[in-house]
Amino acid sequence: MDRRTLLAVTGWLATTVAATLVGLAAVDLVGAGITGTAGGVRTERDVARALAVPDPGVPSPTGANPAATATTRGPRSATPAATGARRSFVTPGGSVLAECVPAGVRVVTWSPAPGYRTKDAEAGPDEHVEVRFVGGGQEYELRLRCRGQVPTRDPDD
Repeated sequence: MDRRTLLAVTGWLATTVAATLVGLAAVDLVGAGITGTAGGVRTERDVARALAVPDPGVPSPTGANPAATATTRGPRSATPAATGARRSFVTPGGSVLAECVPAGVRVVTWSPAPGYRTKDAEAGPDEHVEVRFVGGGQEYELRLRCRGQVPTRDPDD
C-alpha cells in the first residue's frame, strides 16, 4: 500500500469515528425525546395503579380520573355516587377499576390489553359484576364483589 492510500484510509477512519462520537453525544443531549419514553416504560400494573388514584390537581365534572375516562372503555356517570374504596384488577387480557357503592360493586372503567377485546361487561352496581376479555385464543374473566366496602375478586372466580 502506498503512502497516499494509507493517508486516505486513515483520514476516512478518523472522520467516521468523529462523526459517530458527535452523533452519540447529540442523542445523549436530546435524551428521551428521541430514544424512548420520558420517565421510562410503564407496566400494565403501573398504569392501572396510576389510573386508580385520581389526580387532585385536575377538576373533573364526573368525579372520575380524567386520564382513566379518556383512555378506557366503560360506564361514565354524570354524578358521582357515594363511594367506598376503589381498586384496580389486572389480567393479561385487560384491566378493571371497580368501587363499592351503596348498591354493591360498580365497574368504573375497564380497558382490554393490546390484542384483546371486551367480550362481556356487567358494570353494575350489583352484588356481583363481571368483565370478560378475549383475544389470541385466551379468555380472562374478572368477577368482582364488595367485602367490607372494598372491591375483591369473587372466590368462585
